Amino acid sequence: MSALKNVGASVHQRLKNASKESGRSFNDLVQYYALERWLYRLSQSRHQNLFILKGALMLVAWHAPILRVTRDIDLLARTSNDLEAIKSTVSEICQTEVEEDGVVFDPESVTTIRIAEDADYEGVRAAFTGRLATTRLAMQIDMGFSDVVTPGPVEINYPAILDYPAPVLRAYNRETAIAEKFEAMISLGRLNSRMKDFFDVWMLAKTSDFHGADLSAAVLATFRKRGTEFAAAPQVFEENFALDASKQSQWAGFLKRMRPSEVPPAFPDTLTSIRMFLEPIHLSLHSGAAFDRTWKHPGPWT
Repeated sequence: MSALKNVGASVHQRLKNASKESGRSFNDLVQYYALERWLYRLSQSRHQNLFILKGALMLVAWHAPILRVTRDIDLLARTSNDLEAIKSTVSEICQTEVEEDGVVFDPESVTTIRIAEDADYEGVRAAFTGRLATTRLAMQIDMGFSDVVTPGPVEINYPAILDYPAPVLRAYNRETAIAEKFEAMISLGRLNSRMKDFFDVWMLAKTSDFHGADLSAAVLATFRKRGTEFAAAPQVFEENFALDASKQSQWAGFLKRMRPSEVPPAFPDTLTSIRMFLEPIHLSLHSGAAFDRTWKHPGPWT
């Protein structure tokens, strides 16, 4: 048996053991490990400064106590959005030489397509395959190109599942992550079916502290970049929005896909927390007033 196969078999078994110890799905752990090891290759490549990590994997980086399952990587790219250029870059990252970690990504399998990223912002999706021992890996990376990170990206040590070197990456700050999700809530209104955004904002408000001026600046920059106005009475803050049967059904469907038990029991409860967190910022930006209050989780603003 080759050294790579030995490593792959060892990692496979260690992930099985970790699954039994933690109660997490083995398939989820394998997928997270694959995402982590691709991010490590990115961090060791010449392209490391061209991409900023965002999305659900940031909840892992922020050590959120409740995680929603994700099977892909979200990046903000500071590079050309040409499909062939992205394909070449992803393929090169797949081939980055690193310490053997049991994972092999197939550079020849990379495909790229255009996608409507979030609120009709065009992005690129790269898909490819890999392997861990006998397990086939299906990889997907969604890239956006147009958004702003305020005041700027931060450097993180992405948590490693096992004892292999951790990726050191440029990443979103919490303020910009919230700003983008809040903008989608405002601009999409009742058309918004992105329950993961409501969950993420609820989770971050529940577990993180914020300086009002920093969060307000990120919200303002994101709304300006996306051309979104600060409406006097956003639909998302209306009582009938929280009580809407279709929204509660979407929320219930979202929760069924969650691993953990500690989640809001009903959509209106989640909206109440989000409104307490974000409405004061929205009102200050709508009126043009400064917002310099402090949020100590789980709130309120003081």
